[in-house]
Amino acid sequence: MLSIKVSPNSQLLIDSSGSLDIHMLDAFSASSAKGLLCLALARPELALGPSAQFWQKFVHEFLNTACTLLETTAGDAEVPLADEHAQALFESAPPMQGLEYLDKIMLKELWLALDLVFVAEFKTSKSSFREFLHHHYPAWSQVGRIAFHLAENKQDQQQPFAFLATYVTRLSSQGRAQHVPIGKAFQEFAGSKQNQALLALLTPINAAAEQSSFLHELVESRELFHTLAWSPMTAFHFLQDVAHYEAAGIIVKIPRWKNARPQIPTVTVKIGDKSAALLDASSLIDFSVQVSLGDSEISASELDQILRAGEGLIRIRGEWVQVNSAEIQQVLDHWQKIARVADTDGISFHEGMRLLAGVPSFSQHATDATVANNSSWSRVEAGAWLKETLQKLSGVSPSACTIVDTLTSQLHTALRPYQRSGVEWLWLLYSMRLGGCLADDMGLGKTVQVLALLLLIKQQKRASRPPSLLIVPATLVGNWRAEISRFAPALQTIVVHATELRDPQPADIARQDLVITTYGYVRRCPLLTSSSWDAIILDEAQAIKNPSSKQSKEVRGLSARVKFALTGTPIENSASDLWSLFDFINPGLLGSAKDFDRLLKSLQRRDPPTFAPLRNVVRPYILRRLKTDRSVISDLPEKTELRAYCMLSKAQGSLYQKCVNELKQQLEQVDGIKRRGIILSFLMQFKQICNHPAHWLGSSEASYEPALSGKFDRLKMLAEEISARQEKLLVFTQFRELTEVISDYLRGIFGQPGLVLHGGTPQKKRQELVDKFQTDPTINFLVLSLKAGGTGLNLTAASHVVHFDRWWNPAVENQATDRAFRIGQKRNVLVHKFICRGTLEVRIDEMIESKKSVAAEILSGGAEKILTEMTNDQLLQFVALDINSAIINSAME
Repeated sequence: MLSIKVSPNSQLLIDSSGSLDIHMLDAFSASSAKGLLCLALARPELALGPSAQFWQKFVHEFLNTACTLLETTAGDAEVPLADEHAQALFESAPPMQGLEYLDKIMLKELWLALDLVFVAEFKTSKSSFREFLHHHYPAWSQVGRIAFHLAENKQDQQQPFAFLATYVTRLSSQGRAQHVPIGKAFQEFAGSKQNQALLALLTPINAAAEQSSFLHELVESRELFHTLAWSPMTAFHFLQDVAHYEAAGIIVKIPRWKNARPQIPTVTVKIGDKSAALLDASSLIDFSVQVSLGDSEISASELDQILRAGEGLIRIRGEWVQVNSAEIQQVLDHWQKIARVADTDGISFHEGMRLLAGVPSFSQHATDATVANNSSWSRVEAGAWLKETLQKLSGVSPSACTIVDTLTSQLHTALRPYQRSGVEWLWLLYSMRLGGCLADDMGLGKTVQVLALLLLIKQQKRASRPPSLLIVPATLVGNWRAEISRFAPALQTIVVHATELRDPQPADIARQDLVITTYGYVRRCPLLTSSSWDAIILDEAQAIKNPSSKQSKEVRGLSARVKFALTGTPIENSASDLWSLFDFINPGLLGSAKDFDRLLKSLQRRDPPTFAPLRNVVRPYILRRLKTDRSVISDLPEKTELRAYCMLSKAQGSLYQKCVNELKQQLEQVDGIKRRGIILSFLMQFKQICNHPAHWLGSSEASYEPALSGKFDRLKMLAEEISARQEKLLVFTQFRELTEVISDYLRGIFGQPGLVLHGGTPQKKRQELVDKFQTDPTINFLVLSLKAGGTGLNLTAASHVVHFDRWWNPAVENQATDRAFRIGQKRNVLVHKFICRGTLEVRIDEMIESKKSVAAEILSGGAEKILTEMTNDQLLQFVALDINSAIINSAME
């Protein structure tokens, strides 16, 4: 099926993997607006996915509005999109790739772009608007300009409404449409034998009459061609089919009622008006039902009048009110039944949140489909206390939590404002025993926010409360250790896996604030799965996105007071991913997998289809900030350097130790210039082994099995997230022979080829590669050798830079980074420096960091110069392998 995604620069891109019309591909390549207008004309047999259906609906609404307006203005009026309409369209957006970049501002800008392109097409056609529509957009061709007018006649109590059908003949000098009764038009056209004009006049009426039995009767009786006086019931039947008239291109003018329709009585359900002493997922909250008209509650006598009125229009408080006694009574009975149950059993927080979001209940008191979807007769709203709570969860109002101030003595860094609000949000959820997903963009500091939370928990923890459990991919164990040591050394922490504490005892666990393990090992340690934890935190939580996998099921089954998930990958891209994540952090909120599947189908069957209820029910539990958010950008440096710690595979560890032994033997036999040459040779070998065993062995590209290298594994995790964000990546390596290997590997991750630039790339072709990377939205990565691509190139399309192997000279690395971080860069740049744990790469990085305050000339020769000046014992100690922290053990995976 055809899918459409939103790129980080707010451009719409189509998935062209299937067989698509070449005109549609060209249109989207030209601009999003041209692509959408082409999508509006898509063949009926073209299979559209939910994202394409949403964008087709968007452009259909634009065309409906434009064709109603522009026909009478010769294309000189701007087609408006109200804020409320834009927000409603945004709320109805289904899961799609790049959804995090979509908001009502983008929709309004895209609407304006459609307006400009559409009007330009019309004026270029040099034809009338009718002819233009007939040839280019036949589905929206309004061959007759008919208007139906309904007005109040307050002088007649029995027939208080008047109806007249007109058509627009011309524009006045003031630009206003001139209407003539349709009966007069028939006489004029019939007398002058203008058959085409008569046909144009009849076409929209006949089209509407096919859908509306009420209009069909008016046409058959020829009453349509006269001024009519109507009773409230007749006016009501007319109003019921307004959508059919407008769909046929007929203009409908009705009295200036609020919201363009008569008021309707609403069964108003209020949840959480009173404060709950203790709030968690199973806590009970108050529930009340009343019947309202607008913002005020109606009296018992008014309700009795409504319930006795049958179906139609009645006057209440001097205003026309639309009623349907049977449906109102059904809705009222339903909610009163739930209210009676609530008085006895109560409404759980999760149940209330589902009702508030418009998601049918999964409980034994579930709303039937008719009632649950009848939003015109009922409304569920948050009471005063719950509204305040939800505002805190969503970050709408400043949090009252000030406990973060107490972290200054234990958290060894200053939190940025958005990080502080993130910690307050996590602490609020923790205090309420509600799970949450911290989904901040890569580089915004999810780790430090979680460490701050753990320090708060440590300060407030009762003696009887168990420690927290952190589950991470095996390759990130070293990252978390380093971050804890750097930012939160007060946390009592152990790592449980085969290479450290293989078989922990209860006493080992009880003494800790935090236990760290891996997704693979947690399933192999009975104590971890049988224990009840204070908090369970999943890093890279997309590891449980497959709800049917054994790993996902076992992790979701772990017991804890509260659960959190961390992910930088958008979780709204896939509905099944969303369910699996929420089945972990807030079990029951989205029901069972079958409940959730039924919910999705019911939302898609609604007219029109909408995913707003689902998004509303999960929104309070997700905190996602993007680097592109203005409130975040002002708090971030323009360039953020991150250390990406990698583990060694067993093959790498074995080769590394072998090289250490050989270096020891040769150092004992040489000195002087030969000694320097040997050291430099072995430093190069250590680099190659840390890259991949095949690199050191000089093997062919086919021998580069990704599983044999921790760096390739780390690159995969990083590239998957960048791919999901549709961002661009630069990968630097100092080895030309690795560029094609890395490029082939990334091609499998991104699903399409990237570009390679190295010393063998002809000078003339280099600029072509740069231009293609900068302008082609389908090119997501560029792999460069450091010497060839380290200077002179402008690659500001990239917002991520990976140093796959380190040059060990800060000046050289910074020059390479500055290919992306330079004038013209509009995004924050994240620099990922790959470092193999337990190897000389860690020690060289630490040495470079410690020397930054020393005069620059000390490091001008790079780290290699410093190492050659060490004694043999110092050098061997420096390059020694720390096997416990370096090797990926199969039990850790």
